[in-house]
Order: sequence, then C-alpha cells, then structure tokens
Amino acid sequence: MATVDTAVNAIHLLFAGLWAGSVLFVARAVVPAAREGDLDATPLRGLVDQFRTWSRVSSLVLFLTGGHLAGTRYTAETLLGSTRGYLVVAMVVLWFVLTGLVEVASGRLVDGLDERKVREPARSAAPLFTAAAVAAAALLTIGGVLL
Repeated sequence: MATVDTAVNAIHLLFAGLWAGSVLFVARAVVPAAREGDLDATPLRGLVDQFRTWSRVSSLVLFLTGGHLAGTRYTAETLLGSTRGYLVVAMVVLWFVLTGLVEVASGRLVDGLDERKVREPARSAAPLFTAAAVAAAALLTIGGVLL
C-alpha cells in the first residue's frame, strides 16, 4: 500500500507544480503580451484552449489524488481539529478558488478572441489571472508546509 501512496503523492506534486507554473506563466507572460497587442487572436486562442484543457485535467487529477491523500492521512477529527488539517481544508478552498478563477478568466479571454479582439479581453482577464496566480502560489506554499 505504501507504493500506491507514494505514486499518488508523486502524481499529485507533479500536477500541482505544473498547473501552478502554467497559471503563473499565463498570468505573467501571455496575458501581458496580449494586453500590449503583441499576440494575434488566432494563435492566442490556440494557447488558451490548450491551457484550459491542461488546467481542467490538472484540476481533476489534483482533486482525485488530493482526495486519496487526505482520506489516507487524515480522519475527520484530525482534518477539522489540527493545524495540518486546517491547512488541508485551506488547500481545498484554494483549489476551488483557483479552478473558478482560471475558468472565468480564460472564458473572458476566449469570448473576446472569438470577436477577433485581443487587447481588451486581455485587460479584462488580467486581474482574474493575477488572482489565480496568487492562489496558485498560496497552494504551493501550503503544500510545501505540509511536506
């Protein structure tokens, strides 16, 4: 059983790092370039579509692997009655926040790109992507504390 837990933990950490990194990259590199008009709508739409797919897969994998890890490492008492448990609950809340922010932000971006606009949709989505980047960094930080 320890081998399964180790594999699940490794998958969880890998997807967490890659998801957070991709959110930070989009928030700090792609959206600012789009806001400045350095990207065209068609290639940006392709990037956003790939990002959304990756984000959705990562969100699902993290939900499943995180659920497994929480279920094998915590009881209801330790989850709701210890500092480590509170950190896990905080991670779940941040997971919901990050998932929602990425979906709404990328939706705003795609809606504008479908109209062949780039700058205005990027300006509209930028604060949400920034908030998503903060949530992603917070998730990684809490995860690091829990290791």
